[in-house]
Amino acid sequence: MTDEGIPSMHFLRHISLVLYPLSFSVPKGKGISLKPMNSAEKDFHSLGVTRQFINAMEDMGYEEPTEIQVKAIPRLLAGQDLIGIAQTGTGKTAAFVVPMLQRLKYASIDIPRAIILEPTKELVIQTESMVRKLMAYTDLRAVAIYGGAAIKSQRQALEDGVDIIVASPGRFMELYLSGHLKTKKLEVLVLDEADRLMDMGFMPQLRSFLEVIPVKRQNMLFSATFGEKVESLSSEFLEFPTRVEVSPQASTADTIEQRLYHLPNFKTKLFFIERLLNAEDMPRVLIFCRTKDRADRVFRFLERKVEGEVRVIHSNKGQNTRINAFRAFQEGEVRVLVATDVSARGIDVALVSHVVNLDIPRTIIDYTHRIGRTGRAKNQGVAISFADPSEMFYIKKIQVLIQMQIPLLKAPKDLEVMDFLPREERELAMELDRQKKLADPTFKGAFHERKSVLKRKGLL
Repeated sequence: MTDEGIPSMHFLRHISLVLYPLSFSVPKGKGISLKPMNSAEKDFHSLGVTRQFINAMEDMGYEEPTEIQVKAIPRLLAGQDLIGIAQTGTGKTAAFVVPMLQRLKYASIDIPRAIILEPTKELVIQTESMVRKLMAYTDLRAVAIYGGAAIKSQRQALEDGVDIIVASPGRFMELYLSGHLKTKKLEVLVLDEADRLMDMGFMPQLRSFLEVIPVKRQNMLFSATFGEKVESLSSEFLEFPTRVEVSPQASTADTIEQRLYHLPNFKTKLFFIERLLNAEDMPRVLIFCRTKDRADRVFRFLERKVEGEVRVIHSNKGQNTRINAFRAFQEGEVRVLVATDVSARGIDVALVSHVVNLDIPRTIIDYTHRIGRTGRAKNQGVAISFADPSEMFYIKKIQVLIQMQIPLLKAPKDLEVMDFLPREERELAMELDRQKKLADPTFKGAFHERKSVLKRKGLL
């Protein structure tokens, strides 16, 4: 509001866009005309997308826009700063790439005019690949910039001329500070997977980045969730943003069938996943483990026991190994990919048939990110979770936040239940004690109780 109590133009503009979603028709040789958007209009043309990009999207298999595309594309074409809250697999990448490309139109100068920041190398590679497909009918140029790859070739690509950069924050700043990357003509900034950027501690690099780019630009921020960290980030980067959200936070896609099994320990989980993989139609499976050690154990077990190729990725694997494994999985050459949360952040494969939580994630964000790797692009997918007694604590919290009861299925009666390893039994008991103490601060713990009994019996 102004001092006179009259709403500012920025405020009125924001309110009008919230109340009256827009679509755009672009007559040949004329500027953009605005008209109220009919909710029944669900084609890309009605959103204002030009023919060359419609053709590219059709080549990629897009038949009609997704919900996030319907909500985001018209606003971005109007030049608005935008916050998009959407789960993985909802078509959000195309939702920001198409308006960005349409704004740039064609190659003009040799320094970048748009940049997309991603939290991981895998996501950089993946997003740059989509950018190239969507700009197939243009002369625009894109380059992927990320750490762990030869910097010399990336420098050369920049010198050859580029319009769009897809980058990790660290490598971007490295090239900028060395004088190989210029930002003075930057028109569009996209922060993708903003919640992951925050979780991975990139805020210092992002603030440094903000200081070296033009103040006047269009900003887009996309995230699966919108917590306090992302809200703080958006306040620093965006100016009077329009916010669009396609589903309630912490919800799961309707295209994902969720299943839950109670299993006593890790070894029993191993035997059960072996059984499922050999008995059911599971053509492309992503298995999540809590630690690198457990991921390696699952890989060594399954590569001997199941049909089809099995690979494993985690932070101890070399960059090339991870990229090659991911690409082989993406192309269908690998049937089973075993991963940790960190290593799998960049995985975006349209046809993942099953996600298996061999270990239950500790947070709702990790759960939705994991299972969101299946059921993408309107395809059906299955998410299977194996929970031992200590992990039911987290399952109950997840069920509250996603507002549904995950169907509990019975394991086969003839499934061999394995004995606990001594270390695993101790860890399980300690975790159960910790959970009970959280619920009841006066609870002293099973180990404490056993110690008291021994003292009474004179055995201590």
